[in-house]
Amino acid sequence: MGIAWRKLRLLVHLLYGMWVVATRFPRASASERAEMNRVWSLETLRLSGMKLVVHNDEARLDAGVLVVGNHVSWIDIYVINAWRPTPFVSKAEIRKWPVVGWLAHQLGTVFVQREKRSDAKRIMHELANRLLAGEMMCVFPEGTTTDGQSLLPFHANLFQAAVSASCPVQPICLMYEDAQGRQSTAPAYIGDMTLNDSLDALLRATPLTAHLYVCNPLAPGADRRVLASEAQASVQAALERMRGAHAVVPEAPLVQPVTSSSSNSPA
Repeated sequence: MGIAWRKLRLLVHLLYGMWVVATRFPRASASERAEMNRVWSLETLRLSGMKLVVHNDEARLDAGVLVVGNHVSWIDIYVINAWRPTPFVSKAEIRKWPVVGWLAHQLGTVFVQREKRSDAKRIMHELANRLLAGEMMCVFPEGTTTDGQSLLPFHANLFQAAVSASCPVQPICLMYEDAQGRQSTAPAYIGDMTLNDSLDALLRATPLTAHLYVCNPLAPGADRRVLASEAQASVQAALERMRGAHAVVPEAPLVQPVTSSSSNSPA
């Protein structure tokens, strides 16, 4: 199947997601919306030539937790939502992306204008309030994407939300594996790449496996810098653990991609 055809299928799937959000979300409960989101995200991965394997999921927290992880690509968001739908903090530019930006807004994404220093304080307060209300939020504290082979320093600012709300932090680690069992940089969305360039590179490299490692939660403590350092160490250890194991897929993966679109799919 050619790349152009596969991209068309993904576009149709995105448009279907918009229809679901516009017509079904208003009548659905929070749990029903989350399940629709999860199933739709799994289908997005399948159409992208990717399957998902989750490690150490027994450590997962499901309410009032700040999820933090390394950031490789735009597809990280769908990997995380296929594991457990979670609203994100994202750069404001994504709000302007066709289809994707609208979906992100409808799914509770918090957009931050990184060039405005005053916006960081606003975001911190919004995150803290949502965590206090029992919600989950996800941030990528490196502040940008990488090729996934190493970590950038974790910025401490957004960790203040967990400190203020006295809520735990759950680090997660993402790693992508090619068909030969090696770590793949094909999904990386870095440098001067356009979204279309990144999608082409990802589709050419398939089949791929997305590995998501759930690290043990961290108590918030009183110092955001210490918390950021602890979270980075947890993600680094998980990356080294998966890389050291050559990212071999377990015999019984926790999460399998769906094989066809579901009427319960979310956007």
